[in-house]
Amino acid sequence: MHILVSNDDGYFAPGIVALAAAMRELGEVTVVAPEQNQSGSSHSLTLHRPLSVHETASGFRYVNGTPTDCVHIAMTGLLEQRPDVVVSGINNGLNMGDDTIYSGTVAAAMEGFLFGVPSFAFSLVDRDWTHLDAAARVARRIVADVMARAPAGPFLLNVNIPGHAEVDRAPVVVARLGKRHPSEPVHAMESPRGGTIYWIGAAGAARDAGPGTDFHAVASGSVAVTPLQIDLTQVDRLDEVRSWITA
Repeated sequence: MHILVSNDDGYFAPGIVALAAAMRELGEVTVVAPEQNQSGSSHSLTLHRPLSVHETASGFRYVNGTPTDCVHIAMTGLLEQRPDVVVSGINNGLNMGDDTIYSGTVAAAMEGFLFGVPSFAFSLVDRDWTHLDAAARVARRIVADVMARAPAGPFLLNVNIPGHAEVDRAPVVVARLGKRHPSEPVHAMESPRGGTIYWIGAAGAARDAGPGTDFHAVASGSVAVTPLQIDLTQVDRLDEVRSWITA
């Protein structure tokens, strides 16, 4: 099994180092990751400038672009053979509910899914890589178990792992995405060079976090696994919207 590993925290992040090491126990690993931290970059693709690929002494390849760029380049010419699996992470912080829309970690896995490859996005809920080794063991087990049992064809799984020492013994719960309150207000401040600059506010607290959601699973100490899809069509409103449109 050939596994492509990427992330959004950058090729130097402890999370991708741990994830790549864990995946090597399952097969051949190729790492293609961003040169710099690209958190919050969502599914952006660089079209206005060329991209460069470099290789570290450890064999990691890094791209001066987004997580989506990394997987896209790997799939469309950088690699001689298409990987069997795309694995993204381990992210420094959770990606649950609305976070998945903004997440570069999820976007890297989503790009693999768009190319028809089974894909996983792994995030460690607590920041600062708390119990990263245990989280990497969880990631290895989930990839091994799913790939041994899943039917042929692409899928996209978003996995959030609580940061505690015994997490590799924690239940794994399949859950839907929860939902957050709107983010906190933007923080405006005077620039030392004149004018006003703005910091995007922190993510809002969980609003829909009841049983069955990823928020609830993680709060109970479980690993949350959510299957994601790309089709954003609001199917139940198609007929209503047709009524708004006049011929």
